[in-house]
Amino acid sequence: MNKKTVADLDLKGKKVLVRVDFNVPLDENRNITDDTRIMASLPTINYILEHGASLILMSHLGRPKDEPDPKYSLAPVAKKLAAILGKPVIFNDDGLVTGPETVAAAASLKPGEILLLQNTRFRPEEKKNDPEFSKKLAALGDVFVNDAFGTAHRAHASNVGVAQILTGVSGFLIQKELDYMGNALKAPEHPFVAVLGGAKVADKMGVLENLLEKVDTLIIGGGMAFTYLKAQGYDIGKSMLEVEKIELAKELMAKAKGINLLLPVDVVAAEAFAADAPYKVVNIDAIPPGSMGLDIGPKTVKIFTEAISDAKTVFWNGPMGVFEMPEFAKGTKAVAKAMAESNAITIVGGGDSAAAVKILGYEDKMSHISTGGGASLEFLEGRVLPGIEILQDK
Repeated sequence: MNKKTVADLDLKGKKVLVRVDFNVPLDENRNITDDTRIMASLPTINYILEHGASLILMSHLGRPKDEPDPKYSLAPVAKKLAAILGKPVIFNDDGLVTGPETVAAAASLKPGEILLLQNTRFRPEEKKNDPEFSKKLAALGDVFVNDAFGTAHRAHASNVGVAQILTGVSGFLIQKELDYMGNALKAPEHPFVAVLGGAKVADKMGVLENLLEKVDTLIIGGGMAFTYLKAQGYDIGKSMLEVEKIELAKELMAKAKGINLLLPVDVVAAEAFAADAPYKVVNIDAIPPGSMGLDIGPKTVKIFTEAISDAKTVFWNGPMGVFEMPEFAKGTKAVAKAMAESNAITIVGGGDSAAAVKILGYEDKMSHISTGGGASLEFLEGRVLPGIEILQDK
């Protein structure tokens, strides 16, 4: 997808309406606990301000029930962004999002000034991509930039509706997502290794099928691996199993004949799903009937990490075990470390994998960490992302 970017626009004197992803985690005192998404939007924000434009930012936060809710106000984000930029960010606690005070603030905005709108999901029209609400948002600016990859798979008023009215281009963050993940799909450097984990087979099925034609090695770990092991005839004890997906797993493994498909050869098994549960390492043909696999074992770690270290492109989505429990996080840590130490192009597909990489301090060692879990999966499935599709082509 070759889309025009903010760098293709003449911005001088313009009011630039930008959809960002400021859906940041907050603690009970409304303090931002992770500002990664705010920091990721800075290249686009700074570029616009440096080129003589004024800036109107819009985002959602959390899942309010289509009405104003102080718990989901963007006020803490306005404060944090002002601190990061070292300049004021105008913010009205406007439950209508495009109420009279916001319209007035946008109209009087001067070059170099910044206005942040209230949470777009305070309006039920946002998720319905309502044309009237889209018009009200679009009326605030002269041109539109979408830099929120995390919501690009949703057709909402603040990304698709607005782009039907104003000239719409991508910001630098979306451009980076398209460059890295688009290249991994179209022209990856080989060997190309995909590492898929997490709990559910169903969540990754489309990605698996799309990647089968492109990868040299497919690694499957996490809870979903047990459905594949069961499909191969192994007794998996009390391990996670999606019974209704066994046939699908068999079909997928049949399609994977031409590639190197790696499944766990040993697991860390415990009798209970608990952080302090006693555990032992067992081969996959020796999982005790009353036990469940909660992580990949050391032999599997060696096989998986060797495949990663030989790769030229690695894509990873989903932990190898119950990452939130320290004793069952070793497999996930090993995959992250192998990717961090690799010379390959390394792409982390958002969600739990991105969180793991950050916690482990490997963030700067990855080529690209996607900002959108659901959006990156849909993109890798080969689906059309409406929030990007509608932007102007080069």
